[in-house]
Amino acid sequence: MGSSSACDRKTRRAPLDAARVIFLRAMPTKKTNKKKKAPLKKSAQRKTKLSAKPAAANKSQAGGTDPKRVAAILSKLDEAYPDATCELKHENAFQLLISTILSAQCTDVRVNQVAETLYKKYPTPESFAYANPTELEQDIRPTGFFRNKTKSIMGASKAIVEKFGGQIPRTMEEMLTLPGAARKTANVVLGTAFGIASGIVVDTHVIRISNRLDLTRNEDPKKIELDLMQIIPKEKWIKFSHQIIWHGRRVCFARKPHCAECNLEKLCYAKDKTI
Repeated sequence: MGSSSACDRKTRRAPLDAARVIFLRAMPTKKTNKKKKAPLKKSAQRKTKLSAKPAAANKSQAGGTDPKRVAAILSKLDEAYPDATCELKHENAFQLLISTILSAQCTDVRVNQVAETLYKKYPTPESFAYANPTELEQDIRPTGFFRNKTKSIMGASKAIVEKFGGQIPRTMEEMLTLPGAARKTANVVLGTAFGIASGIVVDTHVIRISNRLDLTRNEDPKKIELDLMQIIPKEKWIKFSHQIIWHGRRVCFARKPHCAECNLEKLCYAKDKTI
């Protein structure tokens, strides 16, 4: 009985085992694998898209930087503004430094008005360095942000007196150690006062117009300066800065630019042109 029952159990198990094998073989393993592979294909597509981004970024770079076009723009600027220069009134490099600091978020016209009496009261770096800060704040109040500007002016003046022997430094590296002197200020002073082309002045006008002319597609001043330095001949850096600023103040306004009066109109394909 025991052996026959054992045989019976083996006999009974065999069909079951075979059925399991058949069932397992019939399982949709390939479909399962396909479902698992599907996300991999999508991720692979994502990787492909990501890897393609640098190429797309290159395509989005400024398209108006062809040397012939840049040369034509420079020629037109020379025609329109042959005598362009810094419009901040000054008698020496130190006054230009102080006026440039005051010009932040303020018009040159207003700065020049303040400067008429300011430099008579404070004629030297020492007089600014050791001034009464409360009194100096009131003297420059019309230029706005007078508290921060007072700190920058006094800090820069002290550095000039105590570190540079009363003389304005003549390198970008040294200029940038002065409180309140970023690259824009340093480029104004070095270029206008000493004729040293260390970079290109990038203010709101240069940002706006260099983008309109498709010379750059950046908004950060440092990146814009680097873009312009790569396409503008170094001997033109100083003049180019003044010319673009003049152009922005006289023709290429932020709102409703006077495109009909612009001699660069045929070279410009800005989206906000008025003609």
